[in-house]
Parts: sequence; C-alpha cells; structure tokens
Amino acid sequence: MSFQRRKILRVLRDRDFVIIREGKNHTILKDDDGNLAILPRHTRINRLTARSIATSAKIPWAKFIREVR
Repeated sequence: MSFQRRKILRVLRDRDFVIIREGKNHTILKDDDGNLAILPRHTRINRLTARSIATSAKIPWAKFIREVR
C-alpha cells in the first residue's frame, strides 16, 4: 500500500507544518513546536516511509491514515 505525496503534504499543512526547505530529493517541513517532517519527492510514498513521517511529525498512525485517505 502506498500514499500520494500531495495528500500527505496536505495533512501536514493542515497541522500547521510549513516548508522550510525543498531540496532535489526531499521536502523538509517544520511546525511551531519544532517537529520536523521529511517528505521524499516521489509521487507515491510507501507505507513504511509514511509511518516514519507520521512518527516524526508526532501524529498517531491511525489518525494519520484516516486523514490521508
């Protein structure tokens, strides 16, 4: 199972994450509490990577999945 990058980005932006840097391979986002989320620049992101993004953003996995879909 994989997730669309734009949907993950939308969930992060809805949670007040802002893009602090866009590189060739990754987009780095940060929220007001200092939590970082590193998002690969692929159109589809696999489940393990998405779970890692949710963990680093301090979003519970079950809630993250509901919001991404």
